Formats: sequence, C-alpha cells, structure tokens
Amino acid sequence: MVHLLTKWLIGALAVLGAAYFIPGIAVASFYTALIVAVLWGVVNIIVKPILVILTLPITILTLGLFTLVINAFLFWFLGTIVKGFSVDGFIAAFLGALFVSVVSFVGNKILVRND
Repeated sequence: MVHLLTKWLIGALAVLGAAYFIPGIAVASFYTALIVAVLWGVVNIIVKPILVILTLPITILTLGLFTLVINAFLFWFLGTIVKGFSVDGFIAAFLGALFVSVVSFVGNKILVRND
C-alpha cells in the first residue's frame, strides 16, 4: 500500500514539475496534481493500449515513436477534463507528457531499487 501511495506522490510531483518547467501547463494546486496523477495512470492503463492497437500500422511505421504522440494527446485530453489543470497546445502537451513519463519512470526505478 505504501508503495502505491509513493508512486502516486511521484506522479503528482512530476505533474507539478511539468507545470513549473514547461510553459503552457498550469496546475492550480497539489490536490489537482494528485487527481491528474491518478487519471494519468488510469488513462495509461485503459485508454492508451486501445489507441496503440487502433494506430498499430502508423506505430510500426514510426518504430514506436507514434506512442509519444498518443501520450501527448492523452495529456492534452486530461487538461480538458480536470478543473484546475490546463495544457495550452500540442507542443506543451507533448513536452509535458514526456516530462511526466520520464520523471515518473526514474522516480519509480529509484523506488524499486530502494525496496
């Protein structure tokens, strides 16, 4: 349980970091970042695999790089449904999704190494 809460906190801090470092992304509060982190995880578990399968030909042609575009659109989508979280444009969404993914990945790898 503590492991899951720590992953959630890492995700929320990654969202706050994206809002701090990337222009065009705004987060109203830490509470909003926690909500975005939960929804980011749910979207990545449920919606992203469906989109990857539907766009499989283009994903194969781009050697998997199209998944970055899918991540950007999903991040942008979260900006439209979460009150207090906004993403202004595709470039901000692309950079924000990349930032959140990399920070979460590194944070979770450090967490696993310390267990």
